[in-house]
Amino acid sequence: MSTETKGFPYLKDVAKGAGIGLGVLALIIGGFSVGGLGGPAPTASNSAEQSSSASPTPSASATDTRTCSVSTDATDPRLGNFQAVVIDAATGTVLFDRGANTAAATASTMKLLTAGAALNILGPNYRVDTRVYQDPAQPGTIILVGGGDPTLSRTAPGQQSVYRDAPKLSTLAVGVNAKIAGTPITKIIVDGSLFNGPSWDPTWERSEQTQGYMSEVTALQVDGDRQNPSVNTSPRSTAPVLNAGKYFKKALGASATGAVVVEGKAPSAAVEIAKVSSQPISVWIKHMLQVSDNTEAEALARLVSLDLGYDGSFSSLNIAIKKGLANTQLESTGLIIKDGSGLSASNAVPPSYLARFSKLVLNGFADFSVIRDGLPVSGESGSLSARFKGDLKDAVGQVHAKTGWIKHGYTLAGYITARDKSTLLFAIYALGPNVQDNAKDAIDKLATDFFRCGLTLSNN
Repeated sequence: MSTETKGFPYLKDVAKGAGIGLGVLALIIGGFSVGGLGGPAPTASNSAEQSSSASPTPSASATDTRTCSVSTDATDPRLGNFQAVVIDAATGTVLFDRGANTAAATASTMKLLTAGAALNILGPNYRVDTRVYQDPAQPGTIILVGGGDPTLSRTAPGQQSVYRDAPKLSTLAVGVNAKIAGTPITKIIVDGSLFNGPSWDPTWERSEQTQGYMSEVTALQVDGDRQNPSVNTSPRSTAPVLNAGKYFKKALGASATGAVVVEGKAPSAAVEIAKVSSQPISVWIKHMLQVSDNTEAEALARLVSLDLGYDGSFSSLNIAIKKGLANTQLESTGLIIKDGSGLSASNAVPPSYLARFSKLVLNGFADFSVIRDGLPVSGESGSLSARFKGDLKDAVGQVHAKTGWIKHGYTLAGYITARDKSTLLFAIYALGPNVQDNAKDAIDKLATDFFRCGLTLSNN
């Protein structure tokens, strides 16, 4: 599902300082007391040796007024190794806690942190350029250089890919043909070397690629390397850079009929002859959150890494994303960040961290209103559009949250406008080798319970 693609009139450098200062002040004023989280702490799959050192949150405790129990649904076996937290956004009181400070696999709720880091470091108006160069020593040689934009599209003028209003190869081709008119193109070098290291993490399931959820992580690719550029879930290849070159050759038309396509790097003396720019990353982020686009998430994570002076590799993301979120003042020492998308089961973030992060989203901290506007809504939009039906329909439109799914886990994190008009911050993890697709139903039932209970939610 594509999302609204109008730009955002933010000022990256001037407004950011004021926004961050006000956001931190708001966090302090309405913030969270310090104390230990109580309750059982089940160990999630792939995180047996991981522990959280995220900022502690007050322990949940029973009171005379908090008598709304969700114990039956919280022990639903479909939830597997269950962890969760619910916090009153107004006071910071922890209403419900099950292993809330235990770091575990996030699945795609990791995209919340990637989005936050990208907004903080790059700014919402950041655009990515794809450039074409000509080799002065060999005028028939042109070089297509990727800048990290997976939304670059091969669709024809007037047509849309899954990335609405994305830049097009056809635009580049027009520019190149105008610049070198009369010079036959004999070689097209494709350069996707901006991101360093492996293009696939060994902890990822290869089925994510063949089933169409994830591409190789390369700085040059077209339509996220989808076979069908108009379908979100479409099989990807193992050669996205060469594929981009083949599509570009076709777009160039007669001038490149005899050209060979090879991978390589642009020579230092190459001269730029054409360029296209992406939509602002605010548009990427809203689309990424709505449909859980893994390719956009990985590109954003690497752009953050490079902007901070790291090498754009998988190994750089743990420190880069944490630095990108330093202004939130949330303690991240115990977090383990293996990727930007959440595909790795080796990621480890406590539910309490995601819940506190959701308060910043709710309050529009810095530029986080972009995240807030992009969150799926129960029964209405994005990856939650088909959920919260039937007996859960009273919660439709009230749960604003990022979904998550990996082979052995489902997650949900965000905020709830409860029936009693209170606002609840929450995160739910259902992890383990026996967790199946029906865990989503159990998660939705529990989230609806939270909605119905509001501030009377019991920790019992």
